[in-house]
Amino acid sequence: MKKLRANMDRYFDKLDERWRELPLRKQHQYTLYFFVGYLLLTMAVIGKVMYDTSKSGNDIIIEHIENPVLKKSESPARL
Repeated sequence: MKKLRANMDRYFDKLDERWRELPLRKQHQYTLYFFVGYLLLTMAVIGKVMYDTSKSGNDIIIEHIENPVLKKSESPARL
């Protein structure tokens, strides 16, 4: 487990170094792209939830729960 954590730390350190080596303008551009992507994804999820809630009816059917053992046509003597 410690080896896995050390490898992950090294990997993230490399990624951090690569990020810091990018020009500041490129960093801002990538950050803006990620934010716009996140915003579009959020809007799509909210739209889907609104569509689903407006589409479904508010009818709730309440029925009695039936015992599946008694529902069978076999007699209990065979069991």
